[in-house]
Amino acid sequence: MAPTSTDSLNIIMAASEAVPYAKTGGLADVVGALAIELTKLGHHVTLLMPAYPSHTSGNPRQSAMRFAIPMGGESLDVTVEEEQVSVTGALHPLRMLFVRYDPYFERPGLYQQDHHDYPDNLERFALFCRAVLETVRGLIRARGEKADVLHVHDWQAALCAVYLKALPHEYRELDQLKVLLTIHNMGYQGIFPYHQFMKTGLPPSLFSPSGIEFYGAMNCLKGGIIFSDAVSTVSPTYAKEIMTAEYGCGLEGVLASRGDRVKGITNGIDVAVWNPESDPFLPAPYTAADLSGKQTCKRALQQELGLSNRDVPLLAVIGRLTFQKGFDLLIDMMPELMSLDVQTVVLGTGDQHLEQQFIAAQAGHPDRLSVCLGFDEGMAHRIEGGADMFMMPSRYEPCGLSQQYSLRYGTVPLVRRTGGLADTVVPFRPSTVKSGYATGFHFIDASTDSLLSALLLSLHVYKELHIWRALIQAGMKADLSWDRSAKLYVDVYRELQGERKEVVSENER
Repeated sequence: MAPTSTDSLNIIMAASEAVPYAKTGGLADVVGALAIELTKLGHHVTLLMPAYPSHTSGNPRQSAMRFAIPMGGESLDVTVEEEQVSVTGALHPLRMLFVRYDPYFERPGLYQQDHHDYPDNLERFALFCRAVLETVRGLIRARGEKADVLHVHDWQAALCAVYLKALPHEYRELDQLKVLLTIHNMGYQGIFPYHQFMKTGLPPSLFSPSGIEFYGAMNCLKGGIIFSDAVSTVSPTYAKEIMTAEYGCGLEGVLASRGDRVKGITNGIDVAVWNPESDPFLPAPYTAADLSGKQTCKRALQQELGLSNRDVPLLAVIGRLTFQKGFDLLIDMMPELMSLDVQTVVLGTGDQHLEQQFIAAQAGHPDRLSVCLGFDEGMAHRIEGGADMFMMPSRYEPCGLSQQYSLRYGTVPLVRRTGGLADTVVPFRPSTVKSGYATGFHFIDASTDSLLSALLLSLHVYKELHIWRALIQAGMKADLSWDRSAKLYVDVYRELQGERKEVVSENER
């Protein structure tokens, strides 16, 4: 049930990318999906992002406001464009606002060109953050609107919290605005040399170990963590992991100092797009109750990949071919894997050395291994639909989407117990099987031996048809929707809103 007008929140979101406008990775998927789901729940959502070239939805835009931003001793003229997006089943449209400053954002790439970061990325996203705050102030002044919470994503938007709290005299109208920072991947922090810090217009006193200084450089994400009212990340387990030296990327102490202000909320998936009952990419539909179509999908996939039509386990791997994703473990395990009576398909692109090793392995075992370099959306769906098992041996995984797609498609996941993989896949154990909750397999150590042991266990269970079917059905019935995740974010917003009201009441006394 959607909230009433008195219960609905006014949510401002800021991010450097969002589908369908601009995307380099999972951040765009999460931001776009969350904004729509919050709108469906009856809340007023405004999403701000840079105005990149040729990234439009086809909806008309109009100029909403103009203002000047001080940056590096200059005054830069910025335009904000507005677009209303209809959301099926929602009481209100989603409002998209685009920060236009062509010298910074009218470029071929979002963050880099020819695999090299733009040297002025700090100035670009510092401008964006200042523009976000100016826009919110403009909505309050010119339209009489209110903002209950500002939800910023990753380092590119993290400076919103820093400017808001470090320059209170400039943003008096926003002094009660609460900020939630969501960290999608600790590996990306927005670190820049000291000489660039001076261009941000932030007080020099902030460049200290207790501020945004980080080993002699400026760290945008650190600033966001310190100055936000709450911090979230994309799974409960990852929220705990990033407070350790192994996963904190140097900021574990800063995060630990925030204590219970760091929360983990698992990403959802688009269950309308990823639905084996209606997926247009699949040769046959199927459901948890009727899996006959999955066998049709398997036979069609074997034919498409040039694999023999044999009734053996078909294993799948989809993702970036990188060390972080654990693909080197698969390479090291290849002799043992090729000795098993299984077939394997790999879809992805990444490290050239890993790509060459997979191609070499395929040349030696064309009847057992199919390697598809690159990425094809339709192929990804057909692999999920036709495979029996999905392997995801990531060294770290903040949340992960592929294992959730696999659950949805009855393709039993085998994952390393880390981050969102640990939170979304219920491991095979006697107790979880008996209770009907088991949905896949875990392995602990990032080693070939640990991965191989889990694989051998899964292949043994595969032969127990009634148990395997129970794993499939439990996974397909799991709630992976954004509705669940969005409601957890609303709980955080309301908690922050409650703190805001307490501060207002205290000031009135």
